[in-house]
Amino acid sequence: MKSLDSKVNIIPVIAKADTISKTELQKFKLKLMSELVSNGVQIYQFPTDDESISKINSSMNGQLPFAVVGSMEEVKLGNKMVKARQYPWGIVQVENETHCDFVKLREMLICTNMEDLREQTHTRHYELYRRCKLEEMGFKDVGPENKPVSLQEAYEIKRHEFYGERQRKEEEMKQMFVQRVKEKESILKEAERELQAKFEHLKRLHQEERMKLEEKRRYLEEEINAFAKKKAASELLQSQPLNASGPSVKKDKDRKKESLKSGKNEFMLRTYC
Repeated sequence: MKSLDSKVNIIPVIAKADTISKTELQKFKLKLMSELVSNGVQIYQFPTDDESISKINSSMNGQLPFAVVGSMEEVKLGNKMVKARQYPWGIVQVENETHCDFVKLREMLICTNMEDLREQTHTRHYELYRRCKLEEMGFKDVGPENKPVSLQEAYEIKRHEFYGERQRKEEEMKQMFVQRVKEKESILKEAERELQAKFEHLKRLHQEERMKLEEKRRYLEEEINAFAKKKAASELLQSQPLNASGPSVKKDKDRKKESLKSGKNEFMLRTYC
């Protein structure tokens, strides 16, 4: 809350006020307000400078923090339905001022002090935030020689600083990009060299296999040619006896017959003798 009191309007609220008794609730309110004061937390105080609302705002400032009870359930009470919490011992109504401070909180925020809350947010919190942001960005009220510097001049100075910083970062990003491109190119070149070496190796293997196949083809062609020559010679030899078979066969038969006759005659002469 200490870090928020300079940024927003703080209105302390005690939730689930129906969980403790009224006596304990009053003691808790006093304890809470004393802790806020002791820790220097600046809470929103309802304005009392307007005579029309000064009395009610003073009374509401004395009742801070507001003890509220919330409920989305509707309970039938008499002839109407009301937002309430139902317990075995009774009903706690949200919009009953004797049960909780919800109605007071709603009236103070929405009906009575809405415009003052908006004005406080704009004139105090937003202006404080804007001044702090300008100081963080380097916009001071005086220049380097203790001369007043307008907001436009301070803006131009800061814009040039930001532009220079942006140029420096762009240059760094370009150098980083070039370095990464070079690294990627070196990786790609190394991969290309590996692929080229692999291609050359496969090419050599292919040439060797091709030479082996050529050698086998020549050997088979030589065998086919030799076989063809042998086949032609054998066919030639087979065709020659068929052409000259007539007279040679008859001569052989006549010689065999004459030899048989001479042998037979010789055998008969020997027997007679």
